[in-house]
Amino acid sequence: MLAYWGWIMSELLKPDLCIIGAGSGGLSVAAAAASLGVDVVLIEKGKMGGDCLNYGCVPSKAMIAAARRAHQMLTADKFGMTSTRPMINHAAVNDHVKSVIAAIEPNDSVERFTGLGVHVIEAPARFTDKNTVIAGDNEIRARRFIIATGSSPAVPPIPGLNDVQYFTNESIFDNRSPLEHLIVIGGGPIGMELAQAHLRLGSRVTVLEAMKALGKDDKELTDIVLKSLTSEGLVLRESARVENVERMGDGIRVRISENGSESEIDGSHLLVATGRKPNVDDLNLAAAEIKYDNKGIKVSKGLKTSNRRVYAIGDVIGGLQFTHVANYHAGLVVRNALFRIPVSVNTDIIPWVTFTDPELAHVGLMEEEARNRYKDINVLRWPYQENDRAQAEQTTTGFIKVVTRKNGRILGASIVGEHAGEIIQMWALAVSKKMKIGAFTGYISPYPTFSEINKRAAIVYYLPKLTSPLLQKAIGLLAKLG
Repeated sequence: MLAYWGWIMSELLKPDLCIIGAGSGGLSVAAAAASLGVDVVLIEKGKMGGDCLNYGCVPSKAMIAAARRAHQMLTADKFGMTSTRPMINHAAVNDHVKSVIAAIEPNDSVERFTGLGVHVIEAPARFTDKNTVIAGDNEIRARRFIIATGSSPAVPPIPGLNDVQYFTNESIFDNRSPLEHLIVIGGGPIGMELAQAHLRLGSRVTVLEAMKALGKDDKELTDIVLKSLTSEGLVLRESARVENVERMGDGIRVRISENGSESEIDGSHLLVATGRKPNVDDLNLAAAEIKYDNKGIKVSKGLKTSNRRVYAIGDVIGGLQFTHVANYHAGLVVRNALFRIPVSVNTDIIPWVTFTDPELAHVGLMEEEARNRYKDINVLRWPYQENDRAQAEQTTTGFIKVVTRKNGRILGASIVGEHAGEIIQMWALAVSKKMKIGAFTGYISPYPTFSEINKRAAIVYYLPKLTSPLLQKAIGLLAKLG
């Protein structure tokens, strides 16, 4: 069907769902809806796969993997081998990063989704009213719209920054040359992951953080991560306010203030990793009567915007900005939009991982949050050094910390150490299903595995009861009975 707006002839589409943004959340909705036979239009103005595939999770983890191999070569002596300083071919490392993206790319491609029956439009999208979106030569009037446009690097208004070259996560994975001294502005997960990766790939690295590095996680655990990173040679300046940036020959000079005193740091390159901003600028949300601010689109617990025909999911609504959160939102939207099942976002069950070495993982409530909400709680800990697999692999740095209610219901868990991102999986299930700690004492954990720390931490919950005088008397009585 053809429609006319202004003097331009366009094709009028009336799908059941129109999804704006082909990142992880948008693709998940499109794939699920198409598999159910729903008429779907998917609009993407940039690269299919969004930030995660092209600039975020995938390339960063590929780079971290390469950096880890370099570090293992440098520390091989503890296993009886000769340590050697690796010769880093930065172009080849970049080839590795790009090859990983290329291997995953077909899963997110236009061809794949077209094959699934999705109508893919490669063009910018903008609302013209509450019920209509224009994209390229197409006018779309869908029953429901889903905004999944993600986020972009937030670049702060630092004096002089616009006059120098700098990296963000959207550009640093195109670098193919050594970075002699990388200055990182921002000590959040993105900044710290990339800082350690470049440190291990041969760069000097200085991280500048205005507050506390990894400040959203439990300080008891982050202190271990930061100590490990600084022991490798990373320079961390916390409570460091960046006053200005300027070019110094072929390099960069950053002027900072710390506790009222100023100092200068000279480096060769600069990475700005100071958070994310929602991608809303070009959508003309006002025309659709959709409320938003600089933190993102405003949504209900069911992910509906102020326009009842429009949902918003993932990074564009702010809050926890992770790929798996967008996928979680996608599942909720599919259930509500297609089956009218009431849904509500529960942020308490969302896990996250910072892929430094050691890894830092968390799900549920942290200790302080749990105390504020429930007052009487139990905090259970078990160290990696008491795990036999950790001893065999000489990765004994770290511990698990589990928070429960007095009745044993699991409220949250945090892990710092080897494979923390894998070990947290069981606790994510436990928190989402409101399980009690006893479930972790009743299963058999294969030996020797890192996941045994889960069971050992659970046993700590019962230790006071096992040593109580009443229980000791009962055991003694039973012994006398033969």
